[in-house]
Amino acid sequence: MTDPDDTEASLIAERARTSELIESMSARLASVIEATADTASDDEHDPEGTTLAVERGQLVAQLERSRVRLEEIDAALERLGRGAYGRCETCGEEIGAERLEVLPAARQCVRCAAKNSSRRW
Repeated sequence: MTDPDDTEASLIAERARTSELIESMSARLASVIEATADTASDDEHDPEGTTLAVERGQLVAQLERSRVRLEEIDAALERLGRGAYGRCETCGEEIGAERLEVLPAARQCVRCAAKNSSRRW
């Protein structure tokens, strides 16, 4: 397993990036909402591309995913603090270093995650 100090620094940096992204998207969403409040706005016939309603919907979805990501990072930091980081919450086995490198906030090993995803279908 990697050095806990390195892991913590990496998670904190990822948290900061995610928080900045949320802030940026929130500002963009506010400007889109403000633009849609303009009754003279006729974006349905805008040849420039997507409508403001579509953009608003995309921003809302991206914000939700980013907020969930922030919660996942906070949970990973909490697990790190209590010494449970890197252990599968389902089977208790160690989560592989490769998986943690790709998904630092992973809660499950690949095997358990695959089992859970197959149950959804």
